[in-house]
Amino acid sequence: MSFYVVVGAGPVGHETARLLGEEGHDVVLTSRSVGSNALRNVRAVQADATDAVELARICRNADAIFMCAMAAYQRWPTDFFPIIDGTVRAAEAVGAKLVVLGNLYGYGKHADSPLHSDLSLDPTSKKGTARTIMWQRAVRADVPAVEVRSSDYLGHGAISSFSLVALPSIIEGKPTAFIGNLDATHAWSFTKDVARTLVAASRYTGEWRRAFHVPSQHASPRELILTTAAMLHREIPETRSYSTPEMEALGMHELIEMSYLFGNPLLVDSSDAETLLGIKASGLDVMIADTLRDHL
Repeated sequence: MSFYVVVGAGPVGHETARLLGEEGHDVVLTSRSVGSNALRNVRAVQADATDAVELARICRNADAIFMCAMAAYQRWPTDFFPIIDGTVRAAEAVGAKLVVLGNLYGYGKHADSPLHSDLSLDPTSKKGTARTIMWQRAVRADVPAVEVRSSDYLGHGAISSFSLVALPSIIEGKPTAFIGNLDATHAWSFTKDVARTLVAASRYTGEWRRAFHVPSQHASPRELILTTAAMLHREIPETRSYSTPEMEALGMHELIEMSYLFGNPLLVDSSDAETLLGIKASGLDVMIADTLRDHL
């Protein structure tokens, strides 16, 4: 059995650790606020990923490090770089492979859809630039690195535009507003599928220093809202899109920058992950049901 370290104890990091532990591997799940857990073969260790020396001590003899840590959304351009730098230095110090959890922001608003994993990064936002720089620093490491890129999350405990903006109103059966074009088809990634893709990518035997897209489901925001409401047996009296002034008045400043993602269809080509890693997307109903676990 192997030894793995998962940096970041959010929904994806937690699920990644669970999958590895269930396979019988020795796993450390670490973050600044990690608590105790009852996962099989998983030890929770509190640590700060920006401290490369301490993280390297934890990662000694690790086969791979999974970088699943998150920074506060409004602080990506400042807080993410020390996290990736500390994780890269720790991986180099112990000679561990590096598996990075990323997203689609780096492709920018001018990228043609569907997005392919070999598409050049051309960010048009501060957050997309931050993600691009993170991957550039990882891919320049002296150890093999691979990035798994996901779209907007669905799943239990996931914090996403859908869970923050639309879900509370859906649960209460109130008029529901969202971002952008409600009828533009959009890719949704299930946190459990993200974790499965991370684990599979860590075992990829081809050439590293590349990216994989998480196999995802495609549905318009309106379809997602109405399907979620139906699963909750709610009647939604109205669905509409927020205007930019409304978003500003409601304090959604960080979402305005990324609203281009919902202005047009956002399709993701994950055929390489499906073919090379053997990962298939879960059904949309499964994703929604897991998102609603505390509400059904």
